Amino acid sequence: MNTTELYLDINKHLLHDEIPSQFINHISQEAVFIEQPFSMLNMLKKTEQSPKHHPEGNVWNHTMLVINEAAKIKNKSKDAHIFMWAALLHDIGKPSTTKNKNGKITSYDHDKVGEKLAREFLEHFTTDNDFINAVTALIRWHMQILFVVNNLPFADIETMKRHTNVHEVALLGLCDRMGRLHGDLDKEQKNIEQFLEKCE
Repeated sequence: MNTTELYLDINKHLLHDEIPSQFINHISQEAVFIEQPFSMLNMLKKTEQSPKHHPEGNVWNHTMLVINEAAKIKNKSKDAHIFMWAALLHDIGKPSTTKNKNGKITSYDHDKVGEKLAREFLEHFTTDNDFINAVTALIRWHMQILFVVNNLPFADIETMKRHTNVHEVALLGLCDRMGRLHGDLDKEQKNIEQFLEKCE
């Protein structure tokens, strides 16, 4: 199997499987997964996260939970193809931005770095710029829920609305928040509602 065949296989399973992580976890053991650009995803397995916010462990574990959550609600998205790839690649910026300072693990700006790396990843396989732009925009803005709801200075609703659809950001954000151990659905749905209200 070459990288193009792997991309097409993953695309099929993202769109059609109820639990896409089963296939992707399995295929990630193959040698092709350490070749570019899949090596960017393979790095997620070595990238730690804050145990407080991510008791599920590394970024790979989190991402597998997120794509499973996304598979449950992809039919609510305007475009399941864009939505599922954004879910898979949403934290691709974490390996290069994660720092551990005295036990405090952070990944500041992983959304911005992730936008660039996801573009690099997808350009290996497609020249569909509309698709690439839509996926990378969701990745760039997926942290806005946290920023907007908590009135943080990084919130930028107007720019976000110019580049992507806030309802798609909300859907991805819900999957991101639920894609961890012990996610609180009621709490996260209220956060999403608050986010959408502030974006109106």
